[in-house]
Amino acid sequence: MPPRRSWIVNITSKPWWPWAKRIVVLGFLAFVITLLVVQARSIDWSEVMTTLRAYPLHVLLLGAALAASSHLIYSTFDLVGRHYTGHKLPAATVMAIAFVSYAFNLNLGTLVGALGMRVRLYSRLGLEPTTIARIVGSSMLTNWLGYFLLAGTAFLFWPLKLPDTWHLGMAALRAVGGVLMLIALAYLLLCAFSKRREWTIRDHEIALPALPVALVQLAMSCANWAVMGATMYVLLLGKVSFPMALGVLLIGAVAGLLSRVPAGLGVLEAVFIAVLSPPLGNSVLIAAVLCYRAMYYWAPLAIAGALYLLMELNAKKLAASKQAA
Repeated sequence: MPPRRSWIVNITSKPWWPWAKRIVVLGFLAFVITLLVVQARSIDWSEVMTTLRAYPLHVLLLGAALAASSHLIYSTFDLVGRHYTGHKLPAATVMAIAFVSYAFNLNLGTLVGALGMRVRLYSRLGLEPTTIARIVGSSMLTNWLGYFLLAGTAFLFWPLKLPDTWHLGMAALRAVGGVLMLIALAYLLLCAFSKRREWTIRDHEIALPALPVALVQLAMSCANWAVMGATMYVLLLGKVSFPMALGVLLIGAVAGLLSRVPAGLGVLEAVFIAVLSPPLGNSVLIAAVLCYRAMYYWAPLAIAGALYLLMELNAKKLAASKQAA
């Protein structure tokens, strides 16, 4: 019998494999969209609009300030990549690129945002593809490192009561939380004690940072996810505890990523309704998530779009000046 790895390689090399993957992905996407349409028909949208209009101004301002703070924190992630690769672009430029990439990533997906925007903008400023790849990898690792620790802590110590149809009880959720925490701690231990500091995977060199850098990554990412949770907690008007609001948001973030729906549109709403209704009504939950989307997804995208156009104009002017010289 051939080893498992050889069997997998053999299957994935078949000419029909790419089409099979597309069919599965499209089928899953159609299934998700169908569920979202059915869910949307059951919502009283007039009641949702009434709830939106009733939001206190100070709550909206606080939510917007927290959302802006989260984007500011995320924009520092690429500074870790700057330290990691040693490139000399100004910190303000690096933060602007990270902000634009994150806003596009949230709304249009990883290929457009986290990867496409960074490749486009960094390459226009003279960085090599290998350097850009290491920056992207460092940023993504920073983001998910904090997720693993915070989600692990939330699931282990404050497990949510999930719907019976999810077939995942509190014990299983605690186990998932423990595994996630172990992954984050394992990374820190590797950075602290591993004698081997570099690996080559598919012609890409991966180097472990020093423990202080890893701790900075962890602190930045945890702060970002915690502020995201605080934004949702505020918009839910304190009707659920902060650990519960954070836990549901963390589940919704992964559900949106797995669904492959752009921006997880409708998926986050469905997760909040499934987990928090009852005790909260559907209109309250939908109104809170819509406010969150407006503050965290749509407004930053509008700003990032304008900033991206400005960057493109500056890059063209710089290129023209170099040709003239």
